[in-house]
Amino acid sequence: MKLKREVKLGILGVIALLVFIWGINYLKGRDLFSRQLSFFVVYEKVDGLIESSPVTLNGVKMGQVDRIFFHPDRSGRVVVECRVTPQLDIPDNSIARLVGADLLGTREVEITLGDSPTHISSGDTLAGTVQATLQEEVSRQMLPFKQQAENLLAQIDTVLEVIQFIFSEETQKDITGSISSIRLTLANLEKTTGTVDKTLEEQSSRLATIMENAESITTNLKNNNEAINRIIGNFANISDSLATANIAQTMHDAGKSLQSFSEIMEKIEKGEGSMGLLLNDDELYKNLESSSKQLDLLLEDMKKNPRNYFNISVFGR
Repeated sequence: MKLKREVKLGILGVIALLVFIWGINYLKGRDLFSRQLSFFVVYEKVDGLIESSPVTLNGVKMGQVDRIFFHPDRSGRVVVECRVTPQLDIPDNSIARLVGADLLGTREVEITLGDSPTHISSGDTLAGTVQATLQEEVSRQMLPFKQQAENLLAQIDTVLEVIQFIFSEETQKDITGSISSIRLTLANLEKTTGTVDKTLEEQSSRLATIMENAESITTNLKNNNEAINRIIGNFANISDSLATANIAQTMHDAGKSLQSFSEIMEKIEKGEGSMGLLLNDDELYKNLESSSKQLDLLLEDMKKNPRNYFNISVFGR
């Protein structure tokens, strides 16, 4: 039985379509004719990882990254779907670590097997960690050197500014003036030193006399040491006498006398006694004043008219 031409073309088209689909998956690293295991890994970020990046175990490629998409919880985390050929059983506590594949910063997923007796099945999720890339490690190692280089450049810049300031025209004038002032100061100092030397030379005899007088005074003090000790002893005796004197009793008696005088003055102010009455009784003071005035008038009248008071007869009666 001969097939019709249309059937042959249809069969060839289906075969071509199947070959095309198989070729596309083969280029993507998928083997349609072998059993494959798919699992998911959640990362915070996946810099350098792309779809079709390899999935390795102990350096051997087991599969590749099939899809990369954001987590459905809208947290910003990234979900990576990996598809591998299950050449080995993968424990469910294994770790899918994101590591650097080369110096260009590309990444791959490296599986570290766990020790759980339970194995993952298609659709399970493995724990994921991210290892720093070589570029990040180099940047981290070079960061201290970068900071030191920046500090060194800043110091060099400061030194250059200081040098530029020193060699400026105004600073050179100031330095020249300072050097001139130092020279003048040194000349004055030299002149002053010469004057001092000359003065010491001229006054050497006087200084010798002063030294002789000082030596004479020292000799006199030494010769009169006993007299000085005697004087000091006399002062000590006077001090002892003052210390043994009954000064406390004297001060106590003086205090009692002042207290008695204060009590007398208080009584006088209150009008007690004759003195108090005399000072505080205004009526008595006025009577005394009036009597004194009348006595003055009487004495004055007696001087003017003594006959009125004394009858004097020479011959008698």
